[in-house]
Amino acid sequence: MTNNTNIFTKHGKLNNRFYFQELAKLQVELIKLQEWVKAKEKKVVVIFEGRDAAGKGGVIKRITESLNPRVVRVVALGTPTEKENTQWYFQRYAAHLPAAGEMVLFDRSWYNRAGVERVMGFCTDEQYWEFLRSCPKFENMLIRSKIVLIKYWFSVSEEEQEKRFKARIKDPTKRWKLSAMDLKSREKWMEYSKAKDDMFEYTDTKISTWYVVDADDKKKARLNTIHHLLSLIPYEDLTPQPILLPPLSRSKGYVRPPIQEQTFIPDIYVQNIP
Repeated sequence: MTNNTNIFTKHGKLNNRFYFQELAKLQVELIKLQEWVKAKEKKVVVIFEGRDAAGKGGVIKRITESLNPRVVRVVALGTPTEKENTQWYFQRYAAHLPAAGEMVLFDRSWYNRAGVERVMGFCTDEQYWEFLRSCPKFENMLIRSKIVLIKYWFSVSEEEQEKRFKARIKDPTKRWKLSAMDLKSREKWMEYSKAKDDMFEYTDTKISTWYVVDADDKKKARLNTIHHLLSLIPYEDLTPQPILLPPLSRSKGYVRPPIQEQTFIPDIYVQNIP
């Protein structure tokens, strides 16, 4: 925990300069984690759940933006198909679990059943209660199979959620994030609260703990989550050593075709030199 008051603005928010400096340091550590997972053939699953507009996607983006998508991949499943609705509930999620040397980030997960499906009536009572009984056993199986399972719940206040919803409406580049289901969630705030509390009662166990993120401050939530994630995994620095580039080989006697025969895209951004 830091007590340096210089890193905060007068409104209690993190200074942008400190935030980006700290984020850069943490992203270097994430690269070390990635290389360790790959070299040691570890299997890691991180679940991101929480209220709509709680900032899950922002954290996932900051985690992955410097990483190799072949090692660290994001799974964000849409509405189940007609066929998937006839399968064992966990089946479509199990298909995306990591192989050795992979880390998978679930942007929402099998906990949809205990959240939106429960509140919006997309599952029966029997399906819901079967999920609560089965989920801890399913996760125990994952952990026994040497999967590192980490679960985050992003908590946001009613006031902050409304502020973010309004910001999405105003910003055309973010408006796609606001779905009809998100708007309905505003009407069922207390129902979602109860669903979350019931879910925690059954699935917050000693070997599969829920970690709650106070997400009202996006920047703090991002740094805190990444820092905590790194603290849970005893990775080592296996970053490849710097290498020397070999000299560029030039083939003698080969004449390349005229460059005019290639089709280039228009150069729109041309510097005007007076």
